[in-house]
Amino acid sequence: MPSLGKMLLCSGALLCSSVLAGCAGNPTSEAHLDTLMDQAWQLQLTRDPQLAQRFGDEAAASRLPDLSPATLAAQQALAEALLDRATELDPAQLDTEQQADLSMLRYQLQDQVDRYHYGAHTMPISAESGFYAYIASFARGTRLQTPQQTQAYLDRLAALPDYFDQQTRWMRQGLSSGHTLPRVVLDGLEQSIAAFITTPEQSLYYQPLVPLEDESAKARGLALIRDGVIPAYRAFYHFFVNEYRPGARESIAATALPNGEAFYANRVRHYTTLEMDAEEVHQLGLSEVARIRAEMAAVIADVGFEGSFAEFLAYLRTDPRFYPDSPDELLRYAAYLAKQADAMLPRFFATLPRTPYGIKPVPAEIAPKYTTGRYAGPSADDQPGYYWVNTYALDKRPLYEMEALTLHEAVPGHHLQIALSQEMPLHPLRRFSYISAFGEGWGLYAEKLGLEGGFYQDPYSNFGRLTYEMWRAARLVVDTGMHAKGWSRQQAIDFLAANTALSLHNVTTEIDRYIGWPGQALSYKIGELTLWRLRRDAEQALGAEFDLRQFHDQLLSAGSLPLPQLQQRIEDWIQQRREGTAS
Repeated sequence: MPSLGKMLLCSGALLCSSVLAGCAGNPTSEAHLDTLMDQAWQLQLTRDPQLAQRFGDEAAASRLPDLSPATLAAQQALAEALLDRATELDPAQLDTEQQADLSMLRYQLQDQVDRYHYGAHTMPISAESGFYAYIASFARGTRLQTPQQTQAYLDRLAALPDYFDQQTRWMRQGLSSGHTLPRVVLDGLEQSIAAFITTPEQSLYYQPLVPLEDESAKARGLALIRDGVIPAYRAFYHFFVNEYRPGARESIAATALPNGEAFYANRVRHYTTLEMDAEEVHQLGLSEVARIRAEMAAVIADVGFEGSFAEFLAYLRTDPRFYPDSPDELLRYAAYLAKQADAMLPRFFATLPRTPYGIKPVPAEIAPKYTTGRYAGPSADDQPGYYWVNTYALDKRPLYEMEALTLHEAVPGHHLQIALSQEMPLHPLRRFSYISAFGEGWGLYAEKLGLEGGFYQDPYSNFGRLTYEMWRAARLVVDTGMHAKGWSRQQAIDFLAANTALSLHNVTTEIDRYIGWPGQALSYKIGELTLWRLRRDAEQALGAEFDLRQFHDQLLSAGSLPLPQLQQRIEDWIQQRREGTAS
């Protein structure tokens, strides 16, 4: 692997010429693959200055992403050139790890090309949040320890108004071309924008400057926030409320977008990593819903509840015994469950990550429309990961879901998988990449693994686990239903509410999430079903020689992979174990 210094990029024409020169000739050797991997990684660093900063590019610390039309077009041309050359490589001439490299390379480049082609850059917001919140990550938790770091931070503050202008121009273009989010999912999003419109001293962007002794730097920062940052948020707020939301499309289906049928089919393939169409996914979802519903009925019978399935759901949604009294109670319970989960790891995993994780609430400015929990990976080698718990609307955060949520977001779910991936001796293009079908499939697999680890002793928590599994199965139905089969938003809400014990608030925010993020919801159940099938195959093939810890090591030691590549990896491992050659 080349040094990080060599992988950090120049931009523009120099990078393009580097790619064309590095890819010339007969593209069949390992050297060509290494070159392509390096150049695709360099393209990522160019797109994302915060990522480049993490890898030692001090100049990137003062920049924000350049979203000008010329830059995006040049990056698209480069991605297309890299993809063409990656497509020409013959996997048969590569060893197993190189085939995994090539698989990830093609997957990432294809997505970059497709997203630009389908106009994703004109829709930089979602039903949950948007660029205006994500860009604040350069301020959240930042520690300024040198004058150079302070100046770079001030430079980013100065660049933020132009960044907002670029995003707003793309959104206006989306209004003109029909590339917008549906209007119905935008209600309430203005509150998360308004949360950033404060006094300069209260601004999130000022907090890294507070500990400084350099009063001149603090004064410059306050002026930049007062005269640039907050006006940028205020201007975007007025654009969103007065122009974007009123002009957004009324239809909810992705197929209603320009070239929408091809777009949704593309997203289904991308998020499942399989050659499945919407109808196949829909029918699989209905089958899984029926299977899980039978397991839920057995739990209801075990607790002795007398009443219908709908009445049991109403009981779970309304009885105060199932809900925390304070944010601290919810966070403490999450922490208690997380430590229980930590304790079960050695039983199932031979290799554990070095990186720890913490627990914190979802940031208040995005919590009202945010999902119930999420994992946020470390932003640097000296930072932990975080398990985010949504403490907004406590009467909508049932405790019976917390075991499944914790196992999914913390360990053995996202933190374990992502931290291990980032600590593996892999090319950074693989180490710091995430395939939803693998990662979210693993998170859902981890929830059920808790049964073997002693979780879900309380039948209501077990019902919470099943409601989470049903939630992911129902996603296969409602996502394809809304985007490919003409379902209404209310039809999708009713289906999810009728089959899960999710609070009605969560049901609504989740359906809006699927409307605004077509296809992503399919990855969870498709990935989980694949992982369990691979485990069953290995157990049957190896019999008494099957070792669950070794199996999990095989699943996780290659980082995030498309499901077909993962299947090949496990099949090779099974064959090696049979022949006695596995390490």
